[in-house]
Amino acid sequence: MPGDGERLERMRATIRREAAVLEQVAAALDPSAAAAVDLLVATRGHVLVGGAGTSNAVARRFAHLLSCSGQPAVFLHPADSLHGSSGAVRPEDTVILISKGGTTLEVNRFAAIVRQRGAKIIAFTETPDSELGRLADAVVKVKIPPDSDPFGMVATSSSLANSAVADAICETILFEKGYTREAFATTHPAGAVGERIQREGILK
Repeated sequence: MPGDGERLERMRATIRREAAVLEQVAAALDPSAAAAVDLLVATRGHVLVGGAGTSNAVARRFAHLLSCSGQPAVFLHPADSLHGSSGAVRPEDTVILISKGGTTLEVNRFAAIVRQRGAKIIAFTETPDSELGRLADAVVKVKIPPDSDPFGMVATSSSLANSAVADAICETILFEKGYTREAFATTHPAGAVGERIQREGILK
């Protein structure tokens, strides 16, 4: 069995590698990310966010943080959408779909339904010319070095990279919409954050 020192070094190496990946992702951001912000700010309905596998977890987090930033959003699983949940999509909505390769069957079938319903699509993918990329109105390219994830398959760094770009979009929307601490306080009255809100008198 490895000792604590060896384990800690491996853990530190992982975090340092992921930090380097995020630096590359930040440097590679291009106008496609700004176009995604334009679509989201212009959305008059809800934002629906979906993904499969690890992207599912990233999508749930993204939807939550968008709502915390003053952009109403909910998570919708692409597989569930094929069993009736796609009825929630309206022309005034925007749908964000996360798929590393842009080839996930249920994600692309859902994207086709979204297009038929007249809603906008934002794709998070490393392959803009994929089927998902071609269906989208805006493509946010999130690409990491292939050796950044264990075996090139376990989505550790790639999910972190997508989450970081999602964070950047949420913060940009928060500031552009002028979403205030007081407005946020009305949506998060519970937990440690809620206690701080009450203690600091943010919500009168």
